[in-house]
Amino acid sequence: MVVVVNTASEKAIAEWRESLAEMAPHLEVRWWDDANLDPADVRYAVVWKPEHGRLAHFTGLKVLFSLGAGVDNIVADPAWPRHVPLVRMVPAEGPQRMGEYVTWAALSLQKDLPRIFRSREAKNWDSFATPTPATECTVGIMGLGAMGRRSADLLRGVGFPVIGWSRSRKALPFENFAGAEELDAFLARSRILVCLLPATPETTGILSAPLLVKLPRGAGLINSGRGAHQNLADIIAALDEGHLTGAVLDVFDPEPLPADSPAWIHPKIIVTSHIGAGPSTRECARYVATSISAFELREALYNLYDPTRGY
Repeated sequence: MVVVVNTASEKAIAEWRESLAEMAPHLEVRWWDDANLDPADVRYAVVWKPEHGRLAHFTGLKVLFSLGAGVDNIVADPAWPRHVPLVRMVPAEGPQRMGEYVTWAALSLQKDLPRIFRSREAKNWDSFATPTPATECTVGIMGLGAMGRRSADLLRGVGFPVIGWSRSRKALPFENFAGAEELDAFLARSRILVCLLPATPETTGILSAPLLVKLPRGAGLINSGRGAHQNLADIIAALDEGHLTGAVLDVFDPEPLPADSPAWIHPKIIVTSHIGAGPSTRECARYVATSISAFELREALYNLYDPTRGY
């Protein structure tokens, strides 16, 4: 059975081959651009940004894996094989990695890391007190899936009060809001807003002026969800006006972030390169191997894309 991997380099495919040879030696791993690949032989595909129409050539495909937690780059293809199960990449380590990133980002905003960076660049000894301790800085998390829940655990562990918001009510050990009718109340209490929402038509552009103005004046913003969530011009306007005091942005549209983007040089923005929950190749390979084993044993697949929810 052939697994084809859509990666950016020969080095990456070598890592996939090495990992799957250990974890699932019955699988043959081939590169997406292998000129000798017969599409009819492919049973499993691991992809991120496949060119439109290519997946339709894999007529024997049994399971399709996204290389990320999101699948928008796949379902944007009008010809993607909708009859094939589409599995989102959510390795066990992913929520922990995301929780670590979000906690770092929240502390960076609470400690005013952009100001520290500016002082370093200017070689200016700027000794200042943090305006608000973490225990008085409520973090609001939009999106309460595995990533959001683990982020809440770690944030609470260092003292941040946490509230959450999602489309439907969740039974969680912290206060959470649900639905459009409770969104404004949630935003009004979020001193730091974290976006971990899935990519759906409803969430596209959600981080724009109409939402940002409902945050408390002086709030911070963390987006490690999707680049399509944010209107960068509106975020920069809110920072320049002072309604937002800082932003940590890990995702962009497009990616990589163009060199001439104002986000790179804005004094109140920390740019990271989509590293929030980035699993290692070994973690991804283990996840794929485990999922294929479950499928072959006719067991349930987890983290399946649900077109009715959009994620």
